[in-house]
Amino acid sequence: MKSALYLADKLRPMKNIAVIGSGTMGNGIAHVFAQYGYSVSLIDISDEALKKAIATIEKNLDRQVGKQLITADAKRSSLENIKTFTSTEQGVKNADLVIEAATENADLKLKIFKDLDGFCKPEAILASNTSSISITKIAAATKRPDKVIGMHFMNPVPVMKLVEVIRGYNTSDGVTATIMQLSRMLEKTPVEVNDYPGFVANRILMPMINEAIHSLHEGVAGVEEIDTVMKLGMAHPMGPLQLADFIGLDVCLFILNVLHDGFGNPKYAPCPLLVNMVQAGHKGVKTGSGFYQYTAGNKELVVAPRFKK
Repeated sequence: MKSALYLADKLRPMKNIAVIGSGTMGNGIAHVFAQYGYSVSLIDISDEALKKAIATIEKNLDRQVGKQLITADAKRSSLENIKTFTSTEQGVKNADLVIEAATENADLKLKIFKDLDGFCKPEAILASNTSSISITKIAAATKRPDKVIGMHFMNPVPVMKLVEVIRGYNTSDGVTATIMQLSRMLEKTPVEVNDYPGFVANRILMPMINEAIHSLHEGVAGVEEIDTVMKLGMAHPMGPLQLADFIGLDVCLFILNVLHDGFGNPKYAPCPLLVNMVQAGHKGVKTGSGFYQYTAGNKELVVAPRFKK
């Protein structure tokens, strides 16, 4: 059997990258690839979303310039490396690698990958930034399951070093080696994992967050107390309840349901408080209210009124 490095070297080099979805994760992924000299096609359904994404990327590049992490020339060339498209077919036609970063919805992702299989050149690799949905299931929507893989970047993408590289049941050794190598070229640290519910990151993280919510729900301690214990006692940079707000409580609920359905184990059942908060529209930072209250321009962490003592 050929070595993984040999297989990676034999595959077509990655030059043209397409990113589907221009939200928080999508624009972060586009930012990183563009910064490292790749030609990036950023794709979304509306020009408004794309303009917002480019403005976000420019703001984040300005922050890097301000911290002297990159030069003003590097910022300019990074922005020049990104082109935007509202047509998926046009945006991916020359792509060597497509990274899907759409909403965490299985039906949507299956449709996207089915379309991509028809739009992309035969040798193109198709990757998903999904945090929990089965890569094997996604790959089954295509006629190239050997070229479908997970690239789970962490948020914020330009800052976080980890890329969880998920092998579907049929993902080839060569494609896996290529994506591992590519991640390192972005100065990320890739970790190869197999395709089981939640992969590694969320299989461990989400039960912790869920247990923190149970502790609040059962009156063991308040929001600030629970987060303080984990920050000071376990050296976590952010408490689990604040982190849940940052991720999105709806996303946490979705992932817990994937774990619960996938393993059939009641230990993954989402806390009723989490379910109620999502149903009530309190989804964390994105809606301005979760376990904490968020207002524009205010960086102070304020416990949501419902949870104040």
